[in-house]
Amino acid sequence: MVSRLPGAQTHHWDWQLEGSCRTVGSEVFFRPASEGRAEARRREEAAKRVCAGCPVRLECRRHALATREPYGVWGGLTEDERRALLVRREPEEVMPRAA
Repeated sequence: MVSRLPGAQTHHWDWQLEGSCRTVGSEVFFRPASEGRAEARRREEAAKRVCAGCPVRLECRRHALATREPYGVWGGLTEDERRALLVRREPEEVMPRAA
């Protein structure tokens, strides 16, 4: 008996192709080991500006929260902001309703 393997599930990741971050270096979104607090704040603010205008910001945020992404700015949230949302478990704050 021959069975066929299912095809790749790339549609789960297709949203990433539309991300505004694709034209920005990853160093804007991910903290280098030697980064100080003031530098981190500036870098995170720059990343959030990119995220603010991103057409897939909410999909990105959902992904980061669902997978408990431990590093970087995803969907406009830092790792600390995501951790706080997950601890509080307030769905309205995690995913605001669409207008």
